[in-house]
Amino acid sequence: MQDAQIIELYWARSEQAIVESQKSYGNYCRSIAYRILYDDGDADECVNDTWLKAWNAMPPKRPGRLAVFLGTITRNLSIDRWKGKHTVKRGKGQMMLALDELAECVPDGHNTEEAVEAARLERLINDFLSALPQRERNVFLRRYWYVEEYSAIAQRYQMKLGTVKTTLFRTREKLKKYLEKEGVTI
Repeated sequence: MQDAQIIELYWARSEQAIVESQKSYGNYCRSIAYRILYDDGDADECVNDTWLKAWNAMPPKRPGRLAVFLGTITRNLSIDRWKGKHTVKRGKGQMMLALDELAECVPDGHNTEEAVEAARLERLINDFLSALPQRERNVFLRRYWYVEEYSAIAQRYQMKLGTVKTTLFRTREKLKKYLEKEGVTI
């Protein structure tokens, strides 16, 4: 079923929307949740919560890209669940490590000028990412959006482990300089 048809089902308040979302995006959302949580039960719960959040969000929201919309919901729910458990053992420590790496180049959300500054920061990061070469952007997103381990990224893109780490380090440095140049306080 096409995304537009699934969205229409949500707007029509048809429970079939959830069934179709699960068919089309269940594995995708579960992979996002599992990479953050590394727990089958928690990942499944986050995916189920994703359908509920989507149900409550549509209407009034009409997402442009359903995969991104559902993936973002799943990611945010998974991060919240991970924070709730706040133990390094979960996720093989990758979540904390990824967040620590990004903390060096992205300001703390508590220091931004609330929603306006957060929206500006989001736009700047999106602009930065869109200007990167595709492979560098993909490596960055795999690490900091999907929270993949270095070794998985290296295997996916047929890169050496050291190359992945160096690429991410240099990209974080570029992001930091870019944000500072744009007047964002780090």
